[in-house]
Amino acid sequence: MSTLAGTGKLVRLILRRDRLLLALWILFLCLVLLSYPVSLREVFPTAAERQQYADNAAFIALYGRLSGTSLGEFVAWRAGFVPVMVALIGLLTVIRHTRVEEETGRRELVAATVVGRHAGLAAALLVTFGANLVLAALVALCMLSQHLPAAGSLALGLELAAAGFTFAAVGAVAAQLTTSAGGARGIAVGVLGAAWLLRVAGDASGQADGGLAWLSWLSPIDWVQRLRPYGGERWWLLVLAAGCTAALAAVAVALSARRDLGAGLLPARLGPGTAASGLRSPLALAWRLHRGLLAGWTAGFAALGAVFGALTGGIGDLQRDNPTLQDIFARLGGRAGLIDTYLAAIMGILGLIAAAYAIQATLRLRSEETGGRAEPVLATAVGRLRWAGSHLAFSVLGPAAALITAGLAGGLIYGLDTGDVGHQLPRVLAGAIVQLPAVWVLAAIAVALFGLLPRLAPATWGPLAVCLLLALVGAAVQLDQRLLDLSPFTHVPKAPGAAVAAAPLVWLAAVAVALAAGGLVGLCRRDMPATP
Repeated sequence: MSTLAGTGKLVRLILRRDRLLLALWILFLCLVLLSYPVSLREVFPTAAERQQYADNAAFIALYGRLSGTSLGEFVAWRAGFVPVMVALIGLLTVIRHTRVEEETGRRELVAATVVGRHAGLAAALLVTFGANLVLAALVALCMLSQHLPAAGSLALGLELAAAGFTFAAVGAVAAQLTTSAGGARGIAVGVLGAAWLLRVAGDASGQADGGLAWLSWLSPIDWVQRLRPYGGERWWLLVLAAGCTAALAAVAVALSARRDLGAGLLPARLGPGTAASGLRSPLALAWRLHRGLLAGWTAGFAALGAVFGALTGGIGDLQRDNPTLQDIFARLGGRAGLIDTYLAAIMGILGLIAAAYAIQATLRLRSEETGGRAEPVLATAVGRLRWAGSHLAFSVLGPAAALITAGLAGGLIYGLDTGDVGHQLPRVLAGAIVQLPAVWVLAAIAVALFGLLPRLAPATWGPLAVCLLLALVGAAVQLDQRLLDLSPFTHVPKAPGAAVAAAPLVWLAAVAVALAAGGLVGLCRRDMPATP
């Protein structure tokens, strides 16, 4: 039997399972990109304004270096972080349909039929590659609808697809290394983070005429950004990305052939023969399960807070005689000047990222249930509420720890930069803390779905995507306020820079409590385990 036998059927199965998820993230990214020419054409009508805006150190770190001052080049530059988002989606999709399938035992059932050894890996890669090509085509059409040149529009779409291809292959390799999906995600996301940091370091050094500009060439993220849509496209860089993708895919296939189904190339660490004395309660078990995730997210937030704190000083160098630009900043996050509005907007983005952590921690309840690990715990004297509460403690306190860490790191770095730590650190920290009630609302939606409609629990990522879309696009395209109010983050005080009112925070917390209570009531009344 061929090692690729059954690939077509598995492709159809993946498309059936992910038809809504794939459509949502493709539509989301298209809407984000479509908003850029709509808003930037009005805000930055001249080449000089575009160049001065892009020369800011903070934006070089986020988006890279501007290659030219035409509207198309400016749009492509402003979309500089989108390849990172596409890369993240690509690697997570491949891991979901390879390592997660093995970890849950579904891959073993499929393998008992007429399916080749590498069919699952091939199907995951083919679906991810196909989704990225669809994204590329739709992005090109969106840019053409804004009267941008055809060649540059195609290049922008292929830039995103190339990032998705490369890191889908990274995810395929990571899936062969560990026995757990969480470990594979950690490895792949770590590679993506390292690629982004190399790009940032190289571009920052190049802007300062330093000797480390070559670091950018070590990053696949930089390769696709150097394609330069609308500015003399470098098509040969697509060959470099394709070669890297092919090499990584070949490595993934070779590693897959060397391991047993369900195993990883990196040996799993064996636990002790007897449980530690402290592992006597559901909370202690939840701590053991969540501590790695908590440590990783907290460390990541510390790094993000430090980076954004270091870049804050450069925001003050933006053009202050551009009232349209200032209005955009005000609508994104505050009223007390560019520095405060930048900090408020950054804290809002960190809040959205923290919500992703809260949802992930909450959905651990569902994975414990479907994986059969909840039943042995519930067979003891532990009740359902006590079991669920032990995990939800990390959904509530974990994002708080991450946001407080980011606020402390950002406030300290920015305070040292301005020489006024005592004033800046509390302000930045407050801006991070006020995001928590909105974060808890999204976590509570996950609890409600888990308790009442457990099969739909993964759909919790949908509300987060809507909130992210409204945050990135809503203000720029001047959406109706009633639509913006659908996001709990719209109601968070824009601190620092605005007075912190207690009423919206109390209302958000009350909504979170009500949703979570409804979910817990449903959990106590439904069957366990619910059919996946």
